[in-house]
Amino acid sequence: MRASQFHLSTLKEAPSDAEVVSQQLMLRAGMIRKAAAGIYSYMPMGLRSIRKVETIIREEMNRAGAMELVMPLVQPAELWQETGRWDKMGPEMLRLKDRHERDFALQPTSEEVVTDIARQELKSYRQLPRNFYQIQTKFRDERRPRFGVMRGREFTMKDAYSFDRSEEAAGRSYELMFAAYTRIFDRLGLEYRAVAADTGAIGGDRSHEFQVIADTGEDAIVYCPGSGYAANIELAEAVSLLAGRGKARQALEKTPTPGKATCEDVAALLGVPLDTTVKSLVLATDDVDERGQPAGATIWLLLVRGDHALNEVKAGKLEGLKAGFRFATEAEIAEHFGCRPGYLGPIGLKKPVKIIADRTVADMADFICGANEADFHFTGVNWGRDLPEPDLVADIRNVVEGNPSPDGKGVLAIQRGIEVGHVFYLGTRYSKAMNATFLDEDGKPKHFEMGCYGIGVTRILGAAIEQNHDARGIIWPTAIAPFEVVICPVGWGKSEAVRDEAQKLYGALLAQGVDVILDDRDERPGVMFADWELIGVPHRVTIGDRGLKEGLVEHQGRRDAEAGKLAVADIAAHVLGMLGKA
Repeated sequence: MRASQFHLSTLKEAPSDAEVVSQQLMLRAGMIRKAAAGIYSYMPMGLRSIRKVETIIREEMNRAGAMELVMPLVQPAELWQETGRWDKMGPEMLRLKDRHERDFALQPTSEEVVTDIARQELKSYRQLPRNFYQIQTKFRDERRPRFGVMRGREFTMKDAYSFDRSEEAAGRSYELMFAAYTRIFDRLGLEYRAVAADTGAIGGDRSHEFQVIADTGEDAIVYCPGSGYAANIELAEAVSLLAGRGKARQALEKTPTPGKATCEDVAALLGVPLDTTVKSLVLATDDVDERGQPAGATIWLLLVRGDHALNEVKAGKLEGLKAGFRFATEAEIAEHFGCRPGYLGPIGLKKPVKIIADRTVADMADFICGANEADFHFTGVNWGRDLPEPDLVADIRNVVEGNPSPDGKGVLAIQRGIEVGHVFYLGTRYSKAMNATFLDEDGKPKHFEMGCYGIGVTRILGAAIEQNHDARGIIWPTAIAPFEVVICPVGWGKSEAVRDEAQKLYGALLAQGVDVILDDRDERPGVMFADWELIGVPHRVTIGDRGLKEGLVEHQGRRDAEAGKLAVADIAAHVLGMLGKA
């Protein structure tokens, strides 16, 4: 490729509404152009990287035995109604009607469509296992699209769906996809972690996220440097920080705490560590009678240590809360506690509530909690003596850096990450809802055991840039750079020797399968260098008259502080060696 024949469109400054580094640099490098909020055109430079990502994904999916198809972008409502997700999906699903007033949606994902394919196409256990995948446009009408391609409304995704005859076989398909994803992200050249994760709205029983490590990531990743333990913070297990419950050494006292409504303020007023306090959070679940009519609410008091935070995902998995919960209203709180929020606690309740204590709280003695009276807290509180044992002891908090690892092999560390891939074991959630069955070996119908596996193709570009950039621009991993090598001839229009040597090297690298671009625009060196550093091409070869007189050219890697000089005769072999193509 010659630069004069390619569409280069770099900007000195990013638009003012570009929020994050990846968005700014993709716009400046001419990789994307904004069409609407969260909707982008992918320009030739950006599309080259996307196609390279897709090629790696496609090769590894095919290697793992998956088969590519393409499902429709516009999907009929009837399929989504079979699983109940037409109503549950919410406003993120962009719904539309055709001329006959029939309901459709722009696909945000394709579990329903692929399950419909399976129930039509896969009739016998002899056809299993099967794994279908697509690389296709998705649309999710984000309330606040932001961060460029990181959280856009229209995006490209690879989604795959496996169908098996048993849970055991589905587990093997899951492991096969997990291994394929590991190879994909290794080949992409990104620093990443595979972490245990919550299944979220898609559902299922087993789930791992593939997170690209970046300080700007939205997700907190918990891991143990001394072992293989890793999990999203929503799922990371928090063990008790106490070896066991100590003996009561203090008397229960009602202590004035005027105007001190937070654990931090109470601890400061009393001159005690924050970890001696207990925080009260009040949830409610709405009850229904036998006819499905509203029948009041059950109130739940969740207790976590004052320096800890409630993990709502963990709470939502507990019996009694898994069907859905909300935070209690002020009226409900007053009815059950006789007090406004800020001074709540488990002692002296006006009406019974269900009490759930975090593991650490259940082991605390002589702790401090609200007295259910404004401007007062109890000190010296002990389980059994001053209040009954909790209804349930459970892990309901977020882990904190330095907590013991649940595998007992060290302490936990936390880093930020960007989710770019997710694998789920779905079980029969969709096959049962849509009555998708096959005939098993005994001749009886059986529901498919399913898994689904997604990779955010366009999001990978943003994540790669967030992880790899400097003040000059993007630093692409070689595997997904728009070009592997750029040749920058200094004085292209003036020196025949420069032109000849540049074209000779260009031809030699092309012949060896190198994705090389020759910058024949006859620009000043500073302009050429700034453009290609912004774009992030991994290797730059500079050819000029002065160097050629000494038989030398310059090579500079994108991460290198300065260029190195090499003999003209050696440059092609050197570049091929750097690319692993020698």
